[in-house]
Amino acid sequence: MKRSFLAKLRANGIYYIAGALLLLIGVPLYQYLVLLPLGYSDALTLAEGGAFAPYLSWIGSHLIAFLGYRALSIIAFVALISLPFTLFRIIVAQEILGIEEVEQTENKTEESDEEDQPQQEDSQKLEETAGELLKQEAKDTDETGNTPILSWRGKGFAVLAAWTGLLGIILYTIGSVVSTLYSAVVSNGFTIHTTIPGNFQIISATMTIITYTVGGGLLAIACLFFGAMIVRSGVKLWPSTWVVYGYTALVVAALLSVSAVAVVSAPIAGKAALTTPAYLL
Repeated sequence: MKRSFLAKLRANGIYYIAGALLLLIGVPLYQYLVLLPLGYSDALTLAEGGAFAPYLSWIGSHLIAFLGYRALSIIAFVALISLPFTLFRIIVAQEILGIEEVEQTENKTEESDEEDQPQQEDSQKLEETAGELLKQEAKDTDETGNTPILSWRGKGFAVLAAWTGLLGIILYTIGSVVSTLYSAVVSNGFTIHTTIPGNFQIISATMTIITYTVGGGLLAIACLFFGAMIVRSGVKLWPSTWVVYGYTALVVAALLSVSAVAVVSAPIAGKAALTTPAYLL
């Protein structure tokens, strides 16, 4: 089982690297080389100011380029969909190993103390009580069939981080797909003099809020808990690179939180300033 988990982890790692490269390099490079020369930034600026006709006209004239841009972002997040629970397993395993190492160190210290000085009755009673509790916990664990995670208090936060991260990625992906398809349908044959559908702003704002506020907010919670759990233990338990990742996750959580609030107040304009840096990180 350990070997299959490691093999699965390596396979998933390829997808995670591919998704990260798409977000960090592929999407910005596509914007710079493809979208900017076609005037996408000007159309987006007008849309942020409430002028949607030039934006829809641009999409209708450059539909393939627009779909390619959205497809890169969607593919990147699909590649990362299993990342939250992979991080959950890694963090739980690392914390358990850390607890076991601490217990082994304490046991060695107790053994050396026992050789130097006689045991007292109070300490004997305490050890017997602790032993009975551990045996009872192990018995309960065997009966339920769960992995012996002992009483690690951070497990609940890790579970919450994993589920919020997964739901955040799913909502971001669904919101992006629906928004892309809707924009493509509305912009089909659209010109700058065409009347904008009456429900366009409502539907577009709703999809933006689902994608960046709800999905981004859930991702912010996941980044906050994952980062806090890694930073809390620090280099005593994690390699220095993982500690850096933990602090980076806290920064991303802050950016996503501010972006989520900004999008609620201004669904079109609010997503431009902080959302892109947050998702790229």
